[in-house]
Amino acid sequence: MADDDGSGVSDRVGLATIAREWGRIGCIGFGGPPAHIALLRRLCVERRGWISAGEFEDGIAATNLLPGPASTQLAIFTAWRLRGLPGAVVGGLCFIVPGLALILALSALFLSGHPPLWVRGAAAGAGSAVAAVAVQAAWSLVPASWRRAGSAPARRARWLGYGLTGVAAAALIGPWLVLVLIGAGIVEVAVRRDAHQRRTRPALSWPLLAAASPAAGGLLALAWVALKVGALSYGGGFVIIPMMQADAVGHDHWMTQGQFLNAVALGQITPGPVVQTVAVVGYAAAGIGGGLLAAAIAFAPSFVFVIIGGPRFDRLRTDATVQAFFAGAGPAAIGAIAGSAIPLALALRHAWQPAVLVAALGWLLFARRGVVSALLAAGGLGVLAASVGWPVS
Repeated sequence: MADDDGSGVSDRVGLATIAREWGRIGCIGFGGPPAHIALLRRLCVERRGWISAGEFEDGIAATNLLPGPASTQLAIFTAWRLRGLPGAVVGGLCFIVPGLALILALSALFLSGHPPLWVRGAAAGAGSAVAAVAVQAAWSLVPASWRRAGSAPARRARWLGYGLTGVAAAALIGPWLVLVLIGAGIVEVAVRRDAHQRRTRPALSWPLLAAASPAAGGLLALAWVALKVGALSYGGGFVIIPMMQADAVGHDHWMTQGQFLNAVALGQITPGPVVQTVAVVGYAAAGIGGGLLAAAIAFAPSFVFVIIGGPRFDRLRTDATVQAFFAGAGPAAIGAIAGSAIPLALALRHAWQPAVLVAALGWLLFARRGVVSALLAAGGLGVLAASVGWPVS
């Protein structure tokens, strides 16, 4: 065992092994965070025994406390545990790059000036189901968050209040959603603070500075959107959808509503986190270079949080102020994910699309089937609609 980098890691796992294994997960990791976590657990705990089951569960809990894509941060964290900083960089990049390459290739196809009819049909069909995916994502997070709220009536009432506030914010004030999430966290910290508790740490308020928008446009505006996506997505990737939609469609006009729906669908059907959607936004704004820039800025905070915070994860998980902050921000984020379904559904333009949305809701919530299959089936229905002459663009 070598412990020379201060992280308690072992030098018996080579960087080439990390690159191969994390790259494999990056290629086959369809299905979002549950699939990513299962693949990482199977590799690191069950098959190779590199990390104990308890330490892996602690990693899940700690990365869920951080803003940004939690499953990506878990991939970075597990690689960091094996080889420190070099392992984190190699593992994180190999986990991210396969999905990024695929989503940029699909962006070139779906966002080209004159895509084939079947492509437009598939895009319109898959886009119809995106709001259903948002509802399912929020619903899946409710049970664990509700349990964490505890049995006290006051805490449960606040949980409901934060959730409803998140729904309203996502539906009505997308660009300022992050202020609502942070505000909910700060309110919960204030409520829980007693005479013996220290003042709220300044680190919890830094995202307030990032909530404003820069005056300049172009690449600077794209970089700012990507930074908000990567640094402020509390509670899961879907929480950043309203922010991106408001900037990419409403403010900067890089995309139409239909193209944005396509972007979210592409983020779901490709391996890797839904945060990859920001690469499609970047492609729409400035081509391949814009997609790469947006992805680099969006994922950079995850590397920084894990590499700097990894040695402090135990303290992070037991810090009362941090726990209180996320007890408020968490349900607000779940509400925001659910609320994002409202503008996504309102973006549907054709009479046949709501029927696909309803079918997708039934597939996901009642049949309890997967997101990828729902989007692929919806895309197939869109191709069928195009083939019979129904409008798709």
